[in-house]
Amino acid sequence: MVVVETSSGRGSGFFVTPDTVLTNVHVVSSSTSVTLRRPDGSTTTARVEAQSAPFDIAVLRASSPIADQPTLAMGSAANARVGQEVVAIGTPLGFLQNTVSRGIVSALRDVDGATMIQTDAAINPGNSGGPLLDRAGRVIGVIKSGYNGRNGLSFAVAIDHARTVLEGKAATLSAAASTSQYRAISPAVASPVDQRRDEAGKRFDQAIALLSRRADVLDTRWRAFRKNCYEGRIVGSFDREWYALWDQRAMQGAVAPGCGVFFGEFRQMADAVRDAVIAADETARQADVYPGTRRDVLRRWRLDYSGWSK
Repeated sequence: MVVVETSSGRGSGFFVTPDTVLTNVHVVSSSTSVTLRRPDGSTTTARVEAQSAPFDIAVLRASSPIADQPTLAMGSAANARVGQEVVAIGTPLGFLQNTVSRGIVSALRDVDGATMIQTDAAINPGNSGGPLLDRAGRVIGVIKSGYNGRNGLSFAVAIDHARTVLEGKAATLSAAASTSQYRAISPAVASPVDQRRDEAGKRFDQAIALLSRRADVLDTRWRAFRKNCYEGRIVGSFDREWYALWDQRAMQGAVAPGCGVFFGEFRQMADAVRDAVIAADETARQADVYPGTRRDVLRRWRLDYSGWSK
């Protein structure tokens, strides 16, 4: 990873060979040469060797390459699936070098003929030109943009387009807009592995939906407990207030005399729901349902609480 410095600003870039760096066209702007700043603070110059404005990809050639320069392997957005984990690395704000953020693939989109990976990984000004990695550490996209005031809405251009530029092929907008290229990245027919994962995801959603109904019953019982049996306040914010049971700091009041049996029964029911959610999540994980998919299901049914594992 390097910081790409020009007279007009800073962005990110990454080595794919010992002397070749990928970044965005909008990072280098109209510059013909730039400065590359490595994590150790050393710098070297690089010339802008190739650009593809339709894909916002620029190729830089370092003037003083290092023989043992670490590089990143390029994967393919064709293997990206909605819900899979991704990692973004860059230099947000132009000076926080090698900042890492984690997220998921939210969608694959065709934007004016370019295949874009939509992600909820945190992207800030200065991240542009950095890599979006899959969990095997392969680059699947070059970070392009985030939207101000729209947290969780960021995009990376598919690394497949960067290969075209590296190979010296002129990538025009009309050529990039061919439907066959986009269909290859988001196949109409899912692979057997994808089909099994999708079925497991549906089973997980059904199981969590049933558990959500049990949790709704606990919501009603909790309101009665709060009204008649609990003296004090709940500290903190919880999607379902009875999640406070697993936070020692949250319940600072006392259970009213005579309500001990009711409270004990409630706790047993709540523990049973918690254990069932954890078990369903583990079953889905073993079936290779993506973390992002599982998280979205739990959030949709209001059963996503990290404190259960404490």
